[in-house]
Amino acid sequence: MDTLGGAEFVPETTYLNTSSSGLLPRRAVEAVRALALSSATGQPDGSGDFDVVEGARASFARLVRVSPARVAVGTAVAIHVGLIAASLPPGSEVLLPEGDFSSLITPFAVRGDLRPRYVPLEKLADGVRPETALVAFSAVQSSDGRTADLAGVRAAAAAHGARTLLDATQAAGWLPIDAGDYDYTVTGAYKFLVCPRGTSFLTVGEHAQESLVPVLAGWVAGEDIWASTYGPVEQLAHSARRFDQPVPFLAYHGAERSLPLLEEIGIDTIHAHNTALAARFRAGLRELGHEPAGTGHANESAVVAVAGLGDRQETLARARVAVSVRAGNLRAAFHLYNSAADVDRALDVLAG
Repeated sequence: MDTLGGAEFVPETTYLNTSSSGLLPRRAVEAVRALALSSATGQPDGSGDFDVVEGARASFARLVRVSPARVAVGTAVAIHVGLIAASLPPGSEVLLPEGDFSSLITPFAVRGDLRPRYVPLEKLADGVRPETALVAFSAVQSSDGRTADLAGVRAAAAAHGARTLLDATQAAGWLPIDAGDYDYTVTGAYKFLVCPRGTSFLTVGEHAQESLVPVLAGWVAGEDIWASTYGPVEQLAHSARRFDQPVPFLAYHGAERSLPLLEEIGIDTIHAHNTALAARFRAGLRELGHEPAGTGHANESAVVAVAGLGDRQETLARARVAVSVRAGNLRAAFHLYNSAADVDRALDVLAG
């Protein structure tokens, strides 16, 4: 099984650590380098281009199947989640999976006047009740690669009138996501979307936009940004752009090149590639006597974790195989620049 993406990626290791950070394609590196050079030499375009940001917004929107008018840009998932948390009425119940990533959970916990409630991931749909205001959860768990029952949670939330917040950070870029199925999605784009760190996206459904307060609004949130530079912004953007954060242009100049590469290859193609590699790795682990973490939906994930092997990370690193350890699990993540040879190399080292 060959890699996807051709010469766009040039790993010098067996890189199985996309759940921590994705590799940048050549085209993104070239775009970042060009802007940095323009900035260093005082060129007119050295400060960055808002049209490039709009290109990244539009490309992400196509990847998650919504209109660009539903997409806000930013720098980090925790900031997007904090915006949502700040807009909830006091006393609101927020249902969350136990042990989900802290950037998703903490903004609700620190409010002090909300009611976070935690249930096991596999019981999330059953945990929704009439008093639940919001269900916030990751499509794919960072610690062990388990995938949520997306359809089940959506149906339960709809039945009880709860809104939904999906963190797609470990999913967007390999798992087909329709952001229009959720009131909110948040995505850190520096993993499977292979963008530079400092790139993140928030999607907001039409009805959710009515109650989401743009408490972080600055001049870039204005309908006419160049008429919004001094004094209060008189007219916020009519689209989700009113929830924009000022962005690091270096990161977005790279993202504007990375995201179209995923469009060119196709998420369905990447999904089939990644999950086939993950299945090969799971089978190899079982042959070595190690049972991958999780059951059921975990077997559909591009992220594979196994308990009891966390101490083998250093051995793998010495053999130039990059993985990570999360919650005590050895974690490997497979993406378009990986091949069957990468899987077999990692298994060979673990068998040694």
